[in-house]
Amino acid sequence: MERWQRRFRYFYLRFMRLREQPEQLARGLAAGIFAGLFPLFGLQTIIGIAIALRIGGNPLMAAAGTWVSNPLTYVPIYAFNYNVGRWFMGIRDTDPFSNTVESYQNWLAMGTDVALALFLGCFVVGGVCSALSYTIGLPVITQIQQRYQNRQQRRKK
Repeated sequence: MERWQRRFRYFYLRFMRLREQPEQLARGLAAGIFAGLFPLFGLQTIIGIAIALRIGGNPLMAAAGTWVSNPLTYVPIYAFNYNVGRWFMGIRDTDPFSNTVESYQNWLAMGTDVALALFLGCFVVGGVCSALSYTIGLPVITQIQQRYQNRQQRRKK
């Protein structure tokens, strides 16, 4: 247990010592959240870092942001994204998440429509969530950095 506390403390201090501007950190977080909402397991972190570098964001924050999707959140996130994609595509007749064999067979028959609906939903939800994470993250990061700087100045005195 103590080992995990030490690791958490290490990552917390590493985050606190990031010297980039709050805008860069918030852009990195937004890029990571955007990439984390796509079902590209193993590539989410790479994509998040690439997006962060392209938009001038912090790659460490992007890597952290991709953890919005993890083994506990995969199913609800992608089910929601799929349903958003279905809504945007106008697919309202079948629900592949019902528990009947017939609906499962319909889902398999839809093939590319399922993939398209999922990725469209991921793009829309990812765009909204990344915009929200930037809007909310920027003042939070600014406040955290300010507190850390104030604490450091008090320690020097």
